[in-house]
Amino acid sequence: MTELLLSAFGIAVNTAAVAYVATRLLDIRYTAWRLIVVSVCGYASIQYGLLPSLLEPFRDREPGPDEIPAILALWGLILVCAPVIAMVLLVIWEAVIPTGAVPPARTWFKGLRTRARRTRRYLQILAIAGRHGLIGLLRGRRQAAQDAELARSLRRALDDAGVTFVKLGQILSTRRDLLPAVYIAELAGLQDQAAPVDGHDAARQVETAIGAPIDEVFARFDPEPVAAASIAQVHTAVLHSGEAVVVKVRRPGAAATVERDLDIIRRLARTLDRLTTWGRTMDVRGLADGFAEALREEVDFTVEARNLAQVAAAHERRSAEVRVPRPHTDLSDERVLVMERLPGVPLATAGLGERGLDGREVATALLREMFDEIMVDGIFHADPHPGNLMLLDDGRIGLIDYGSVGRLDRELRVSFEAILQAVDRQDGPALADALVGVSTRPEELDQVGLERALGSFLARHLVPGAAPGIRMFTELFRIIAKYRIVIPPELAAVFRSLATLEGCLTAIDPGFDLIGVARDIGQRYAERRMRPAAVQDMVMEEVADLMPVLRKLPRRFDRLVAAAESGQLTANVRLLARADDRRVVTAWLHQILLTVLAAAAGLMAVMLLGNESGPALTEDLALYQFFGLALLLIASVMALRVLADIFTRRGRED
Repeated sequence: MTELLLSAFGIAVNTAAVAYVATRLLDIRYTAWRLIVVSVCGYASIQYGLLPSLLEPFRDREPGPDEIPAILALWGLILVCAPVIAMVLLVIWEAVIPTGAVPPARTWFKGLRTRARRTRRYLQILAIAGRHGLIGLLRGRRQAAQDAELARSLRRALDDAGVTFVKLGQILSTRRDLLPAVYIAELAGLQDQAAPVDGHDAARQVETAIGAPIDEVFARFDPEPVAAASIAQVHTAVLHSGEAVVVKVRRPGAAATVERDLDIIRRLARTLDRLTTWGRTMDVRGLADGFAEALREEVDFTVEARNLAQVAAAHERRSAEVRVPRPHTDLSDERVLVMERLPGVPLATAGLGERGLDGREVATALLREMFDEIMVDGIFHADPHPGNLMLLDDGRIGLIDYGSVGRLDRELRVSFEAILQAVDRQDGPALADALVGVSTRPEELDQVGLERALGSFLARHLVPGAAPGIRMFTELFRIIAKYRIVIPPELAAVFRSLATLEGCLTAIDPGFDLIGVARDIGQRYAERRMRPAAVQDMVMEEVADLMPVLRKLPRRFDRLVAAAESGQLTANVRLLARADDRRVVTAWLHQILLTVLAAAAGLMAVMLLGNESGPALTEDLALYQFFGLALLLIASVMALRVLADIFTRRGRED
């Protein structure tokens, strides 16, 4: 028993030494279980493979006194071979299965339930896709003649897949720069509806949120919802103060369902980004991340309450004609939102003519409000579809459902204004410069082709007598996508909102002149900017921005003059001044040097191994051949160091 324990201890010490030497030579940290496997393999290959073969001449006899140095040299060679074999196995393992590709063993059982739920969801989605005939589309087989049928199948499949995929379809229905028109039209028919949750269960959830019995807060609470969607349902109620409110209640399990499906969507986006060129071109990872962020905000009602408060404050500053509901934050949390009930009817069914209202005036007011939110407030409704628009009893417009908003900082508002000015002047080159200036510039941009395409677009859709419509936005998005211009998500949200609003304006007034009214609104902004008070404010803002630079300018000028007088004007202009650049160049030089040395040592090793002359260490091994084996090991260590660094860097970049 003692001998067995000693033997096990000796093996453990040897494998630990092999692992330590291998990692030190590679200068890379690996997981413990990976080191154990390769160290045991290296030790076993030496113990049962290399050691018996090299010591074969002495198996049947004792070495003589003159052969002792040869035995010691061979033993040293064998000891060095063990970590080299472990290094070879580590590099091959890293090339085939990079570090991080497989979750750590300690998390296998911890996340077993999560992976099981994800796998079941994958199977459900595949079953839905197969039931609607989408497997061919998922594999990439698509014919233009089948687009109409595939679009219908895609809509039905997204509808069956649940809340997250319905929301994804609704977002895609606004991305005319990504999908053909037939898909856009079909996905626009997705309705986010669901069977209502029992009213008593909803009432209990409201009581949990407000921390009191429902009768203590509400004089009346209607358990029957007036609307039910996949994330939430809406109830009407009256406070004891007599104020009419609506209560938005999140469906039980909606947040967990959304997180599970978002995890699947992000994984699919990463796969498409890694395996397909079109996935990288369309930035599917960025689209998935933006969609996930927007949907999480929609699930968390505290975000909508904050949005409502900010929009209401912005409307109050400029005395807006449009109303938004006021939230009751003291009665709300992430699952329940209590807000003012606006008295009115949905704008789509209001019957403007019967109420004596002019559709053109209502549409103009709505468009003016959208531009005010974008250009003045910097926070705007990101989904102004007909269901979120109301005609109030006093004739004003009401906007509801601020779960999704867009935000523009001052710099982006200036950029958007430059785009509008270029459109108003029908200046294709200026429009191209404005779009490229605010976006990520492609590596190879056909600037002339972009300017011509935009000029042709302006000539077709923005001349007197043209009837701008949904095709105008579709073509603009197509041009942007064709030249691989990545518009910032904030500005993309502006274009999507305007494209969505265009359908509402046309429904209100079929002959609505979108371009003409937009130009009038733009002129109003220009006149407002040219007022003396506005010019003074603008100048003061620019001066305030320049003050930090102006304070530093005298000192910098003084240092520049002093450097010129002392002949050190160019002393501070150094190549590779940044530490990151120096590290990158140093790493490249190290790799090149190791590669050259490894090749030289390998070549010398081959030459020595082929030389059988010179002193003999054993009957089958000459001294020069021994030196060749040693050089071969050295060349292997250097080559493996280079390969390990390459494969590890590739894994980090992926």
